[in-house]
Amino acid sequence: MITQLSDIEWMFPRHPRSAGRARLQLLRQAYAWGVPDDTTETALLLLSELVTNACRHARAPHDRLIGVRVALHPGELLRVEVSDADPDFPEPRCAGPEDEGGRGLELVAALAFSWGARLRGPGRIGKTVWFELRVGTDPAS
Repeated sequence: MITQLSDIEWMFPRHPRSAGRARLQLLRQAYAWGVPDDTTETALLLLSELVTNACRHARAPHDRLIGVRVALHPGELLRVEVSDADPDFPEPRCAGPEDEGGRGLELVAALAFSWGARLRGPGRIGKTVWFELRVGTDPAS
């Protein structure tokens, strides 16, 4: 098990397959870090939602990449960030019972310990949407 802050980043094209590729990278990394299975499963679901949103809804040229950063604060938090070139923040939608989509941010809000969005730093374009999950050995944590 990792005992100090660890982080890793990947870049993906704005393509529908990128959500699956990002999930695979996160799965491998979570296993290497010894992240509990329940935390990993939730992280995979929420990462998929954010990468899919970046692919479908970001108003940016298609040649812009999507960045994914994952940081582990051992025994505390797993933080996942998804960055794209669109500066507009995501807005949760009110999906109806018959809608096939529109619930991604509701899932993030319901399952994450915390989440949000921010503009990227100076000299960088776009935004980062992030979530945090509690990590611990006690399932009740």
